Amino acid sequence: MSKLFVIGAGPGEPDWVTPKAISAIKASTDLVAYGLYLNLLGDVCQGKTHHDLPLGKEIERARLALNLAASGKTTALISSGDIGIYAMATLVFELLDYQLNGQEQHPEWLNVDIEVIPGVSAMQAGASRAGALLGHDFCTVSLSDLLTPWETIEQRIHSAGQGDFVISFYNPVSKKRDWQLNHARDILLTYRPAETPVLIGRQLTRDDEALTFIQLAQLDSKDVDMFTLVMVGNSESRHIVNGQKNWIYTPRGYSKKLGQSSYADRENSPTQYGVVTE
Repeated sequence: MSKLFVIGAGPGEPDWVTPKAISAIKASTDLVAYGLYLNLLGDVCQGKTHHDLPLGKEIERARLALNLAASGKTTALISSGDIGIYAMATLVFELLDYQLNGQEQHPEWLNVDIEVIPGVSAMQAGASRAGALLGHDFCTVSLSDLLTPWETIEQRIHSAGQGDFVISFYNPVSKKRDWQLNHARDILLTYRPAETPVLIGRQLTRDDEALTFIQLAQLDSKDVDMFTLVMVGNSESRHIVNGQKNWIYTPRGYSKKLGQSSYADRENSPTQYGVVTE
Protein backbone atom coordinates (compact mmCIF):
# COMPACT_ATOMS: atom_id res chain seq x y z
CA MET A 1 0.00 0.00 0.00
CA SER A 2 1.13 3.57 -0.69
CA LYS A 3 2.60 5.27 2.39
CA LEU A 4 2.49 8.85 3.63
CA PHE A 5 4.20 9.84 6.86
CA VAL A 6 2.90 13.09 8.32
CA ILE A 7 5.73 14.15 10.60
CA GLY A 8 6.27 16.76 13.32
CA ALA A 9 9.98 17.55 13.41
CA GLY A 10 10.02 19.43 16.71
CA PRO A 11 10.97 23.06 17.34
CA GLY A 12 14.35 23.01 15.60
CA GLU A 13 17.02 21.36 17.77
CA PRO A 14 18.01 18.05 16.09
CA ASP A 15 18.14 16.26 19.44
CA TRP A 16 14.46 17.05 19.94
CA VAL A 17 13.37 15.12 16.85
CA THR A 18 11.81 11.87 17.99
CA PRO A 19 13.36 8.51 17.01
CA LYS A 20 10.03 7.61 15.36
CA ALA A 21 10.25 10.70 13.14
CA ILE A 22 13.85 9.91 12.20
CA SER A 23 12.92 6.34 11.25
CA ALA A 24 10.05 7.55 9.08
CA ILE A 25 12.25 10.07 7.27
CA LYS A 26 14.87 7.41 6.64
CA ALA A 27 12.19 5.10 5.23
CA SER A 28 10.93 7.78 2.82
CA THR A 29 12.15 8.49 -0.68
CA ASP A 30 10.45 11.89 -1.03
CA LEU A 31 10.26 14.74 1.49
CA VAL A 32 7.69 17.53 1.20
CA ALA A 33 8.19 20.60 3.37
CA TYR A 34 9.01 24.26 3.66
CA GLY A 35 12.75 24.34 2.96
CA LEU A 36 13.76 25.67 6.38
CA TYR A 37 12.37 22.55 8.06
CA LEU A 38 14.51 20.29 5.89
CA ASN A 39 17.59 22.43 6.57
CA LEU A 40 17.04 22.13 10.31
CA LEU A 41 16.83 18.34 10.06
CA GLY A 42 20.28 18.16 8.47
CA ASP A 43 21.95 14.93 7.40
CA VAL A 44 18.93 12.69 7.85
CA CYS A 45 17.44 14.32 4.73
CA GLN A 46 20.41 13.52 2.51
CA GLY A 47 19.79 11.18 -0.42
CA LYS A 48 16.08 12.01 -0.51
CA THR A 49 14.16 13.87 -3.18
CA HIS A 50 13.23 17.26 -1.72
CA HIS A 51 10.01 19.04 -2.64
CA ASP A 52 10.41 22.53 -1.16
CA LEU A 53 7.31 24.70 -1.34
CA PRO A 54 7.31 28.18 0.23
CA LEU A 55 5.15 29.50 3.02
CA GLY A 56 1.64 30.20 1.81
CA LYS A 57 1.61 27.04 -0.33
CA GLU A 58 0.27 24.71 2.35
CA ILE A 59 -2.56 23.33 0.22
CA GLU A 60 -0.14 22.64 -2.60
CA ARG A 61 2.20 20.85 -0.19
CA ALA A 62 -0.56 18.60 1.12
CA ARG A 63 -1.80 17.80 -2.39
CA LEU A 64 1.72 17.05 -3.59
CA ALA A 65 2.40 14.74 -0.65
CA LEU A 66 -0.81 12.81 -1.26
CA ASN A 67 -0.11 12.58 -4.99
CA LEU A 68 3.44 11.34 -4.45
CA ALA A 69 2.31 8.73 -1.97
CA ALA A 70 -0.55 7.63 -4.22
CA SER A 71 1.94 7.16 -7.07
CA GLY A 72 3.80 4.60 -4.97
CA LYS A 73 6.54 6.74 -3.44
CA THR A 74 7.04 6.49 0.29
CA THR A 75 6.57 10.13 1.21
CA ALA A 76 7.09 12.28 4.29
CA LEU A 77 5.20 15.53 4.75
CA ILE A 78 7.12 17.46 7.38
CA SER A 79 6.35 20.46 9.58
CA SER A 80 8.18 21.94 12.54
CA GLY A 81 6.78 21.45 16.04
CA ASP A 82 3.87 19.04 16.19
CA ILE A 83 2.38 18.66 12.73
CA GLY A 84 -1.06 18.21 14.30
CA ILE A 85 -1.01 21.64 16.01
CA TYR A 86 -1.67 24.52 13.59
CA ALA A 87 0.12 22.55 10.92
CA MET A 88 -0.24 20.27 7.92
CA ALA A 89 -1.88 17.16 9.34
CA THR A 90 -5.34 18.71 9.49
CA LEU A 91 -5.07 19.82 5.85
CA VAL A 92 -4.28 16.27 4.70
CA PHE A 93 -7.42 14.96 6.36
CA GLU A 94 -9.49 17.88 5.13
CA LEU A 95 -8.50 17.01 1.56
CA LEU A 96 -9.44 13.37 2.19
CA ASP A 97 -12.77 14.55 3.60
CA TYR A 98 -13.34 16.58 0.43
CA GLN A 99 -12.55 13.49 -1.65
CA LEU A 100 -15.03 11.38 0.28
CA ASN A 101 -17.68 14.06 -0.25
CA GLY A 102 -17.06 14.33 -3.98
CA GLN A 103 -15.38 17.74 -3.85
CA GLU A 104 -12.04 16.32 -5.03
CA GLN A 105 -11.32 14.00 -7.95
CA HIS A 106 -8.48 11.93 -6.53
CA PRO A 107 -9.86 8.51 -5.56
CA GLU A 108 -6.28 7.20 -5.44
CA TRP A 109 -5.74 9.22 -2.26
CA LEU A 110 -8.07 6.88 -0.41
CA ASN A 111 -5.62 4.01 -0.91
CA VAL A 112 -2.78 5.83 0.84
CA ASP A 113 -1.76 4.53 4.25
CA ILE A 114 -1.32 7.65 6.38
CA GLU A 115 0.67 7.64 9.62
CA VAL A 116 0.83 10.80 11.73
CA ILE A 117 3.96 11.14 13.87
CA PRO A 118 3.78 13.90 16.49
CA GLY A 119 6.63 16.17 17.45
CA VAL A 120 7.56 18.38 20.37
CA SER A 121 5.44 21.51 20.03
CA ALA A 122 6.66 25.07 20.41
CA MET A 123 4.62 25.49 23.58
CA GLN A 124 6.20 22.39 25.13
CA ALA A 125 9.65 23.66 24.21
CA GLY A 126 8.90 27.11 25.61
CA ALA A 127 7.41 25.74 28.82
CA SER A 128 10.43 23.52 29.41
CA ARG A 129 12.85 26.37 28.77
CA ALA A 130 10.99 28.49 31.32
CA GLY A 131 10.47 25.77 33.90
CA ALA A 132 6.92 24.42 34.26
CA LEU A 133 4.60 27.00 32.76
CA LEU A 134 2.09 24.35 31.62
CA GLY A 135 1.73 22.87 35.09
CA HIS A 136 -2.04 23.32 35.13
CA ASP A 137 -4.85 23.67 32.61
CA PHE A 138 -3.82 25.48 29.45
CA CYS A 139 -4.94 26.29 25.92
CA THR A 140 -3.54 27.60 22.66
CA VAL A 141 -4.91 30.43 20.55
CA SER A 142 -3.68 31.40 17.10
CA LEU A 143 -3.91 35.15 16.53
CA SER A 144 -3.83 34.79 12.76
CA ASP A 145 -7.12 35.91 11.25
CA LEU A 146 -6.20 34.84 7.72
CA LEU A 147 -8.40 31.73 8.02
CA THR A 148 -10.37 32.39 11.22
CA PRO A 149 -12.51 35.54 11.70
CA TRP A 150 -11.16 37.90 14.34
CA GLU A 151 -14.53 37.88 16.10
CA THR A 152 -14.10 34.15 16.73
CA ILE A 153 -10.53 34.58 17.95
CA GLU A 154 -11.59 37.39 20.27
CA GLN A 155 -14.34 35.26 21.76
CA ARG A 156 -11.83 32.48 22.44
CA ILE A 157 -9.47 34.90 24.19
CA HIS A 158 -12.33 36.04 26.43
CA SER A 159 -13.20 32.41 27.18
CA ALA A 160 -9.58 31.57 28.01
CA GLY A 161 -9.42 34.60 30.28
CA GLN A 162 -12.63 33.68 32.05
CA GLY A 163 -11.42 30.10 32.49
CA ASP A 164 -8.05 31.30 33.84
CA PHE A 165 -6.11 29.11 31.41
CA VAL A 166 -2.40 29.45 30.75
CA ILE A 167 -2.40 30.61 27.13
CA SER A 168 0.09 29.99 24.34
CA PHE A 169 -0.35 32.48 21.53
CA TYR A 170 0.73 31.09 18.17
CA ASN A 171 1.20 33.39 15.15
CA PRO A 172 1.19 36.44 17.44
CA VAL A 173 2.25 38.95 14.76
CA SER A 174 3.34 39.09 11.15
CA LYS A 175 4.45 41.80 8.74
CA LYS A 176 0.79 42.51 7.95
CA ARG A 177 -0.68 41.87 11.42
CA ASP A 178 0.66 43.90 14.32
CA TRP A 179 -2.36 44.87 16.41
CA GLN A 180 -3.95 41.58 17.49
CA LEU A 181 -1.44 40.75 20.23
CA ASN A 182 -1.89 44.06 22.03
CA HIS A 183 -5.65 43.66 21.79
CA ALA A 184 -5.38 40.15 23.26
CA ARG A 185 -3.23 41.57 26.08
CA ASP A 186 -5.87 44.18 26.89
CA ILE A 187 -8.58 41.53 27.01
CA LEU A 188 -6.57 39.35 29.40
CA LEU A 189 -5.82 42.32 31.66
CA THR A 190 -9.52 42.41 32.47
CA TYR A 191 -9.29 38.86 33.87
CA ARG A 192 -5.87 38.57 35.51
CA PRO A 193 -3.30 40.77 37.28
CA ALA A 194 -1.02 43.14 35.39
CA GLU A 195 2.00 41.37 36.92
CA THR A 196 0.99 37.96 35.47
CA PRO A 197 4.23 36.38 34.16
CA VAL A 198 4.72 36.13 30.41
CA LEU A 199 7.35 34.26 28.42
CA ILE A 200 8.41 35.50 25.01
CA GLY A 201 10.28 32.67 23.30
CA ARG A 202 11.97 33.37 19.98
CA GLN A 203 13.52 30.68 17.78
CA LEU A 204 13.02 28.11 20.53
CA THR A 205 15.80 25.46 20.78
CA ARG A 206 17.62 26.94 17.77
CA ASP A 207 21.06 28.55 17.75
CA ASP A 208 19.69 32.08 18.17
CA GLU A 209 17.11 31.21 20.83
CA ALA A 210 16.09 34.15 23.02
CA LEU A 211 13.90 34.01 26.12
CA THR A 212 12.38 37.14 27.64
CA PHE A 213 10.51 37.16 30.95
CA ILE A 214 8.07 40.04 31.40
CA GLN A 215 4.74 40.89 33.00
CA LEU A 216 1.44 40.94 31.15
CA ALA A 217 1.15 44.72 31.30
CA GLN A 218 4.54 44.99 29.55
CA LEU A 219 3.59 42.79 26.60
CA ASP A 220 3.88 44.74 23.35
CA SER A 221 3.70 43.52 19.77
CA LYS A 222 6.77 45.58 18.81
CA ASP A 223 8.88 43.13 20.80
CA VAL A 224 7.51 40.07 18.96
CA ASP A 225 7.94 38.69 15.45
CA MET A 226 6.68 35.74 13.41
CA PHE A 227 9.35 33.43 14.88
CA THR A 228 8.07 34.02 18.40
CA LEU A 229 5.75 32.17 20.76
CA VAL A 230 4.05 34.17 23.52
CA MET A 231 2.99 32.28 26.65
CA VAL A 232 0.86 34.01 29.28
CA GLY A 233 0.54 32.51 32.74
CA ASN A 234 -2.71 32.24 34.63
CA SER A 235 -3.56 34.12 37.81
CA GLU A 236 -1.57 31.60 39.88
CA SER A 237 1.57 31.38 37.73
CA ARG A 238 4.76 32.47 39.45
CA HIS A 239 8.02 34.00 38.19
CA ILE A 240 10.96 33.10 40.43
CA VAL A 241 14.59 34.17 40.14
CA ASN A 242 17.63 32.20 41.32
CA GLY A 243 20.73 34.28 40.68
CA GLN A 244 20.89 34.77 36.92
CA LYS A 245 18.29 32.08 36.25
CA ASN A 246 14.62 32.84 35.68
CA TRP A 247 11.83 30.31 36.03
CA ILE A 248 8.08 30.44 35.52
CA TYR A 249 5.86 27.73 36.90
CA THR A 250 2.12 27.29 37.30
CA PRO A 251 1.11 25.64 40.59
CA ARG A 252 -1.19 22.69 40.33
CA GLY A 253 -2.51 22.86 43.88
CA TYR A 254 0.16 21.00 45.83
CA SER A 255 0.41 23.96 48.23
CA LYS A 256 -2.44 22.37 50.16
CA LYS A 257 -0.31 19.27 50.71
CA LEU A 258 2.94 21.17 51.15
CA GLY A 259 1.32 23.14 53.95
CA GLN A 260 0.55 19.98 55.91
CA SER A 261 3.26 19.06 58.41
CA SER A 262 2.92 15.36 57.66
CA TYR A 263 3.42 15.73 53.88
CA ALA A 264 7.16 15.04 53.99
CA ASP A 265 6.58 11.99 56.17
CA ARG A 266 4.09 10.57 53.69
CA GLU A 267 6.52 11.14 50.83
CA ASN A 268 9.29 9.32 52.72
CA SER A 269 7.09 6.44 53.89
CA PRO A 270 5.06 5.32 50.87
CA THR A 271 4.45 1.84 52.28
CA GLN A 272 2.83 3.27 55.38
CA TYR A 273 0.77 6.04 53.83
CA GLY A 274 0.31 4.85 50.25
CA VAL A 275 2.25 6.00 47.21
CA VAL A 276 1.64 9.67 46.39
CA THR A 277 0.39 9.86 42.82
CA GLU A 278 -0.35 12.71 40.48
